[in-house]
Amino acid sequence: MYTYENVLKNSVIEALAVSFLHDAVTVAGLLYLPQGKMPEGGWPAVVIGHPTGGVKEQTAGVYAVKLAEQGIATLTLDASYQGESGGEPRYLEDPSVRSEDLSCGIDYLTTRADINAEKLGVLGICASGGYAIHAAETDLRMKAIATVSMADLGDMFRNGLARQQDDEQRRAFLGQIAAARTAEANGAEPIYAPFVPRTAEDAAKMPRDYREGYEYYRVSPNAHPRAVSQFRLSRANRLVSFTALDYVELLAPRPLLMIAGTEAQTRYFSEEAYAKYPEGMGKKELTLVKGATHIEMYYVEDYVDQAAAKLAAFYQAEFV
Repeated sequence: MYTYENVLKNSVIEALAVSFLHDAVTVAGLLYLPQGKMPEGGWPAVVIGHPTGGVKEQTAGVYAVKLAEQGIATLTLDASYQGESGGEPRYLEDPSVRSEDLSCGIDYLTTRADINAEKLGVLGICASGGYAIHAAETDLRMKAIATVSMADLGDMFRNGLARQQDDEQRRAFLGQIAAARTAEANGAEPIYAPFVPRTAEDAAKMPRDYREGYEYYRVSPNAHPRAVSQFRLSRANRLVSFTALDYVELLAPRPLLMIAGTEAQTRYFSEEAYAKYPEGMGKKELTLVKGATHIEMYYVEDYVDQAAAKLAAFYQAEFV
């Protein structure tokens, strides 16, 4: 099993604490610079978005180290309002903010003399895959776009995993959001809803990807004290109305790489993003890792190594 701690410990790569602004919010990041002689013009670099409910020291950090070992500088960051980043209200999961965080990471990279501002890319994992596509649609500085276990969180909140949620369930959830907003406006304490189950009993009733999410975020060696995996319920309407894949054609002619496990219950998102990228307008690729589930792409050594090797080759080909 890969954990961020053991991957970093066994690498020559170091994590440098950095920070930058997203409007008035201070975003906490970790920068990973390759070893060896820096190429003329600076290192190519990729900003990496962490999965929903996670922090920069988990999955994103594992992939960051792996890519830095292959000569690509990487920047991970805690989403605004989460982790070590600033901002109120806490645990806000706002897709527009999460997408803009990635562009602000690009802003920061362009200020560094050791980074080549003409060779910048983005990698999104889980919901950050959807956010990365959304950000790159209008941020042309992101020259190469890749995702691992991509999920459109708005689609999931509207329709449920595998689109099994019906209209009645959707209306019930919107009713919960409305009630939470009214209660807060009248002085009640905020309600925080979990992204993954909080107990083993709750996890046992859920689809496999949620059960594995519980294990990863709550009880495995990858659990992190700042990764509480919850969201402010009163603001969840911003999730319900978000769509990640409406304008995938705007990515063209830049290259797009989607990586997903063959057994991931979210695999359909990567397949749909791939299909929506217009044929003949640019390079696109869908890589399916045999046997892997959504969460296993976060930590199973063989699966991560396959994905990291594919990602490194993808970015290197675009940044020559």
